[in-house]
Amino acid sequence: MSRIDDIFADLRRDGRKALMPFVCAGHPRRGDTALLLPALERAGASVVEVGFPYTDPIADGPVIAQAMHGALRAGVTPRMVFEEVGSIREWLKVGLVAMVSYSIVHGVGGAGRFVGMAKDAGFDGLIVPDLPLEESGEVRAAAAAAGLTMSMLIAPSTPVERAEALAKASTGFVYLLARAGITGDGSGIPDVSGRVSRLRTFSPLPVAVGFGVSTPEQVRGVVRHADAAIVGSALVRRLTEAKTAGRDPIAEAEGFVGSLAGGLVG
Repeated sequence: MSRIDDIFADLRRDGRKALMPFVCAGHPRRGDTALLLPALERAGASVVEVGFPYTDPIADGPVIAQAMHGALRAGVTPRMVFEEVGSIREWLKVGLVAMVSYSIVHGVGGAGRFVGMAKDAGFDGLIVPDLPLEESGEVRAAAAAAGLTMSMLIAPSTPVERAEALAKASTGFVYLLARAGITGDGSGIPDVSGRVSRLRTFSPLPVAVGFGVSTPEQVRGVVRHADAAIVGSALVRRLTEAKTAGRDPIAEAEGFVGSLAGGLVG
């Protein structure tokens, strides 16, 4: 079993749910990722998605796209991300999932090489959002051979038959989008009960819900049905604002994620 499997098994045994923040590596400053990861763990995160900066991020709204472009302008490379994560991994219990474009996987030498570098750095899983199911076999096989999970994304508009195929192809957890479109803060509490119930008939894996989750109340609404709530744009935006205002982004992130973790209770 991978660390991701162990984390969800422990949570399920204890009747608890997971908070999964997303951060962009190298944002808001080079070197901040090694400081953010332990802060997010202290705040109550169980798994953290680490986005690899990319010029044309798939499905990401302006907040995350701006963060990625800023990291690229600062000179952040995939090798730097691996080195920074590797420098802190031994002091962390939180699960780490690489959110990465297939162009980056291909650019470092292909599935086997990328997965090997990810494993060596201490990543526990992968999400490759722009890789279609039909073309994902090589990456999924490389991840499985290395003991890493690979989660596929399922949108609200995904037909039932394809949703079943994506759920069965996933390992670690199934990633369900709460709404269609691009990432960004949402309004209201997403109703995912029906879709989560249907996915559970396809796969025994935990279901994690993201896109538009940005408040403790939304976290609470999501984990009433799902196993985890994913929060991305809301956290990235606060990191950007903290840096711009001259505040401490790490402390700001820890405080914000701690407030979100309050939505896991009750």
